[in-house]
Amino acid sequence: MLRQRTLTKSVSASGIAIHTGKSVAITLQPADINTGIIFRRIDLHPPVEIPATTHYVGDTRLNTTLTHEGVHISTVEHVLSALAGYGIDNVYVDIDNAEPPVMDGSALAFTSLIEAAGITEQDAPKKFLLIKKTIRVEEDDKFAVLAPHPGAKFSFTIDFDHPAIKATQQTAEIDLMTGVFAKEISGARTFGFLSDYEYLKKNQLAQGASLENTVVLDDKGVMNEGGLRYENEFVRHKILDAIGDLFLLQHNVIGAFTGYKSGHALSHQLRLALLSDPTAYEVVTWEGEMPSSFAV
Repeated sequence: MLRQRTLTKSVSASGIAIHTGKSVAITLQPADINTGIIFRRIDLHPPVEIPATTHYVGDTRLNTTLTHEGVHISTVEHVLSALAGYGIDNVYVDIDNAEPPVMDGSALAFTSLIEAAGITEQDAPKKFLLIKKTIRVEEDDKFAVLAPHPGAKFSFTIDFDHPAIKATQQTAEIDLMTGVFAKEISGARTFGFLSDYEYLKKNQLAQGASLENTVVLDDKGVMNEGGLRYENEFVRHKILDAIGDLFLLQHNVIGAFTGYKSGHALSHQLRLALLSDPTAYEVVTWEGEMPSSFAV
C-alpha cells in the first residue's frame, strides 16, 4: 500500500516575490494525515489559512491566486508543482506576505527544501484522483484536456512566434510517476518578453522580475547570461505550471493532461469542468506496489 507523505521537519527560505517585488519568507511544515496542502499567511493576526484547492482559486491572471475572505496568496503554482512532483500529501506552507518567493523562477529551490526536510510516510493510504473519462475545455485555438491513462502523463505544446522559442522544441511530454520531475522539470524557469515589461509594471505585475528569476527575451533572443538550462526550457516550464495547477485537485492525478497554448485560466476551467461531473473521476487508493515512483 502506498502511504501518505509529509515532511520530516520544517524548512525555510526567503527571497523576492515576482509580482509584488516584496521580500518574503517561506516555511514548509509537516502536517497530519488528511490535512492536505494548507497555505498560511502568518503575517496576519490571527494567521489566515487557505487550503490549496480549486474552491479557493480567485484569480488566474499570469499566475494562480488563492483567495479566502479577502485574503490573497498569489503565485502558488511553483510550490505546488514541487510538492506534487515529490508526492507530498500533507504540509503547511507558511509565508509572511501575499506571495511565495519566486527564487530563481523555477521549482528548484522548493525541491531542495523538500529534500533538506526529508520525507516521512504516514500511517494512512495515499489517495489519488483517477480520471475516468475525457474532459476538454477550449478558448479560441487553445485547449486543455484530462483523459484516462494508467500513469500521470503531462503533455504540452506552445506556439510562440519568437525566434528564440521557435528554435527550440515546443512540445514535451513526461510521466510524473517515473521519477523525472526533479531532474527534467523542476529547474525550468518562468519566461517573459521585454516588450511586455512596461505593461506589466503599470498593472502592478512583475514588480520583482529580473534576469535572476526570469528568462527574458528581447526581439532577438534570450538575454540571460548562460542562456537556457534545457534546450526546450520554455515548454518544460509550462508543464511545471500545469503540474502545480492540477495539484489543486488535492491529490496526484492518475490520468493524462494535454495542454495546447493553455495557461492558468484554462487549467482552472478544466478542474471546474472535471469536478462538476462526478462520473469523470474517482478518489482511489493504490493497494499493492505501484510499478513506478515519484521523484524520490
